[in-house]
Amino acid sequence: MSKNYSEIFRETLFRYWGYATFREGQEDIIFSAYHGTDTLALLPTGGGKSICFQIPALLREGICIVISPLIALMKDQVEQLNSRGIKALAVHSGMSSYEIDITLDNAAYGSYKFLYISPERLGTELFRARVQKMAPGMLVVDEAHCISQWGYDFRPSYLRIAEFRESFPDIPILALTATATPQVASDIMEKLRFRKEHKLIQTSFERKNLAYIVRKAEDKLGQVLRIVQGVGGCGLVYVRERKKTEDVAEFLLFNGVKADAYHAGMNAAARTVKQDEWKNGKTQVMVATNAFGMGIDKPDVRFVCHYDVPDSPEAYFQEAGRAGRDGQKAYAVLLYAPSDAKRMQQIYSISFPEPAFIKETYQNLYSFLELGYGEGAGRQFDFNLSEFAKRQKQYPLTLWYALQCLEQEGYLSLTEELDNPSRIMFTVNRDELYRIQIAKPQLDTFIKVLLRTYTGLFNGFVSIDEEYLANISRNAKTVVMEFLMQLSRLGVLSYIPRKKAPQVFLHGQRLEPGNVYLNPVHFLQRKEAYAKRMEAMLNYAQSEWPCRSKQLLAYFGEGKAEDCGICDVCIGRQQGENAKETFYRIADSIREQLRKGPVHVHQIDLLFSESTDQVMSVLRSMTDSGEVILNGDILQNNNKITK
Repeated sequence: MSKNYSEIFRETLFRYWGYATFREGQEDIIFSAYHGTDTLALLPTGGGKSICFQIPALLREGICIVISPLIALMKDQVEQLNSRGIKALAVHSGMSSYEIDITLDNAAYGSYKFLYISPERLGTELFRARVQKMAPGMLVVDEAHCISQWGYDFRPSYLRIAEFRESFPDIPILALTATATPQVASDIMEKLRFRKEHKLIQTSFERKNLAYIVRKAEDKLGQVLRIVQGVGGCGLVYVRERKKTEDVAEFLLFNGVKADAYHAGMNAAARTVKQDEWKNGKTQVMVATNAFGMGIDKPDVRFVCHYDVPDSPEAYFQEAGRAGRDGQKAYAVLLYAPSDAKRMQQIYSISFPEPAFIKETYQNLYSFLELGYGEGAGRQFDFNLSEFAKRQKQYPLTLWYALQCLEQEGYLSLTEELDNPSRIMFTVNRDELYRIQIAKPQLDTFIKVLLRTYTGLFNGFVSIDEEYLANISRNAKTVVMEFLMQLSRLGVLSYIPRKKAPQVFLHGQRLEPGNVYLNPVHFLQRKEAYAKRMEAMLNYAQSEWPCRSKQLLAYFGEGKAEDCGICDVCIGRQQGENAKETFYRIADSIREQLRKGPVHVHQIDLLFSESTDQVMSVLRSMTDSGEVILNGDILQNNNKITK
């Protein structure tokens, strides 16, 4: 690599992010993207994907279009960039048509460097028309595995990216993902129509500081408590159901652990507070669904515990990878009980409903939204799944999987529950506004409060807080909202009140029953791919060899990895051992651990697949002989003997 380029990249990194050096693989990816080479970058979770495209985009001419399926992450990255003085915008399903229009106008005619957009928006007439007035300099596809039917999170809307690229064949494309098997990686490059000269840059997924552990346990609550007490520090516990987050958190609180619960059903303000308290160390353990963790960079997470077995190695690897990003020793613990396999089979059986039921759900959805045949194309709606299920007299989960199948066939897009704050934008210029202030003195003071409190009100929509405005203007919140409505009715500003709801985006008009087509080949492929991923995950949970890290790395195509030496298999699992061999092996492992310093008893126990009774028996023998000393729960060498 040219020294000059390297210096420029590092100067940009330090100027905007304050880092002096890059992580492994980052600079190679930046160099490739900056020079206009189509690039697929495979980086593990926490590998710093965003910087890999943000730096070359800043240094290249034109606006960078970033395609991402995660609205919350889009909004977070836009805020982060703007806070660093880098102009960025986002277009997603939580916005009104007018907002989208204004935002795309700003992207076309303003000096913005980044436009984040959800993939379903690529096919809209508004975007296709407006993007022709932009000067895209780079195309970025985040979570690129979504374009592959072999991936664990296939999104048919991602297939629109190839169509978009046909309009801009000369701009480079950078695709990024943290979870891609060799088959998926190949499919990504094919689907995105990479040019002949392209690069695949992959850093090893190996995490030398992360100990992968599988504990077979029926008493999962007790196991969680032992892990928390044994490992110490801050951690995450992942569960499947929302209610279970609260149950497990309550159990930990009862046992003296500062724990909290997190799931997507909580309002945005509550989720933000919970995130901040966990990041700042006020909460030791967060018990959460998979809604938690995206975009949250907390380096000192000492353990990630999976209370329930995830559906795929991809999901497990991504979530487990949130532990130990500071490079210090950390644990990824999967709790497994025989009943888990049965439960996963049940989920699999309902995840792919019969085609007739899927088609029926399609028609019922359009009826629920009060749309007739030929209506609905390009429209989006607030969507209450519980109400929909109640009307159809079906279980919500059953309908959810049917809707997911319709999404995978490209008929619609479902978004996570959004909690969009209120937004305003002045629709008159400053001179007109001044005349209104003179003509409407009762609104003059409030307009001045708006102008003093928020910037950019004439350029685009700005998020506001009615409660805050009420406090600083010394008015009731209802009065503030009435002022905003008055100004809206006068045509002075556009006011979009706060809205909290999941969204459904319809890609096409309502079809007659006989015209709803489900591709049987694609349906079967997705079903088979799901079954293979589930089988791989169960094999991991049930296996007793080889090395845990080795198993995961082999799944992602790193077949020559060596034993990690720190997982439960490497430390303790050997088939066919007799009781004497087991005793000596456990004792030798304990000695090895104590050579590094004192260890908590529960942390010792965590390292072994054998029962707690077996491990404690060895410890008692070693303490009785005087080889080790137990002070409370802390185990240490008896230096008088071991010297």
